[in-house]
Amino acid sequence: MNQSNWPTLVSRKNLLLGLFCLLIPIVTVAQSNPTILVLGDSLSAEYGIQRGTGWVRLFQNQLIKQGSSWTVSNASISGETTAGGLTRLPALLAQKKPKIVFLELGANDALRGLSIGETEKNLRTMIVLSKKSGARVLLFGMQIPPNYGQDYTKQFKDLYPKLANGENITLLPFFMSGVVSNQDLFQADNIHPNEQAQTLLYKNVWGAMAPYQSMLLGK
Repeated sequence: MNQSNWPTLVSRKNLLLGLFCLLIPIVTVAQSNPTILVLGDSLSAEYGIQRGTGWVRLFQNQLIKQGSSWTVSNASISGETTAGGLTRLPALLAQKKPKIVFLELGANDALRGLSIGETEKNLRTMIVLSKKSGARVLLFGMQIPPNYGQDYTKQFKDLYPKLANGENITLLPFFMSGVVSNQDLFQADNIHPNEQAQTLLYKNVWGAMAPYQSMLLGK
C-alpha cells in the first residue's frame, strides 16, 4: 500500500466513525419509543373503509398531536378469533415489546357460536401472556345481538368484566358504545362500522385510557 494514501484513509475512517457516533442517539431514540400493540379483528383492521381513516390511526394521530413519544402497532386482522389471536400473540410480544396491549377480540367467536368457555380461556391466556411480558392490558368489552339467545348473549357480555376484574386489568365496558344504536354509522352489511363511526370508536378508546394519560403524555 502506498504510504502517501494513509492520511486520506485515516480521514475517511474518522469521518465514518463520526457519522456512526451521530447515528447512535437516533437509533436509540427510535428503539426506546414505547409501543401500544392493537390485537383485534375487522373492527380495528379498517375493514371496508379507506386506509388511514380507522380509529387506530385516529388514536395515533392524537398521540402525535399531543407530543407523545408512543407509537401504535396495529396487528388486527379481519375475521380474527381469540384462538387466532392467541396463536399470533407470543411472536408479536417478542417482536414489538409493547408497554400496553389493546385486546379487541371475541366478537367473531360469538358470531360463530363458539363456546363461551373457550373464548374466556383464550382471552385469559392472552391477558396473562401480555402481563408476563411487562405490558398493561386494555380489554375491549364486546356484545352481540340478542338473536343468539338470551343466555348466550348475557354470558358473552358478562365475560369481559369478569376477566377484567379477575385479572386486574383496565376494561373498556363496550367498544361499540354510541355506534350500535345508529344504523347510519354502519356499512351496507349492517355489521361493520363506517368511516363516520371511527371517531366515536376512537373516543371510546381514548376515554378508557384515562388511567394512563400521564404515562402516554410523559407527565
